[in-house]
Amino acid sequence: QVQLMESGGGLVLPGGSLRLSCVASGNIIRIDDMGWYRQAPGPQRELVAVITRSGNTNYADSVKGRFTISRDDAKNTVYLQMNSLQPDDTAVYYCHAELVRSGSMFARDYWGQGTRVAVSS
Repeated sequence: QVQLMESGGGLVLPGGSLRLSCVASGNIIRIDDMGWYRQAPGPQRELVAVITRSGNTNYADSVKGRFTISRDDAKNTVYLQMNSLQPDDTAVYYCHAELVRSGSMFARDYWGQGTRVAVSS
C-alpha cells in the first residue's frame, strides 16, 4: 500500500517562512511528477507547484518567486519551501505524486491527507 505523508504546516506571521515535506512510502517502483496543491475554504483545489522526474518545475503565478519545490528521489520526498508568506496563502496543502507501485504497469495519482498552513498576525 502506498501512502503520502505531509509535515511542516503550522501558524506563521505574514512575511514568515515554512518548509513542507512529503514522504511517499510503500511498494513504489517509480515516482514521476510530484507536487503540491492547496485548498482554502471552498471547493476548489489549486496547483501550487509541480516537479517532474527530470527536475523541471512549474509554479502558480501567485507563488512564483516566493515558493520553491524540490525533491529527493533517494528518500521519495518532495519539499516546498515557502517564503514571504501572506494571509492569502492560508490553506490546507496537499501532496500529490504520480507513481507506479509494485504489481502495477501504469502510474496513477496518490494524495496525502493534507497539512494546514495559516498565515496570520
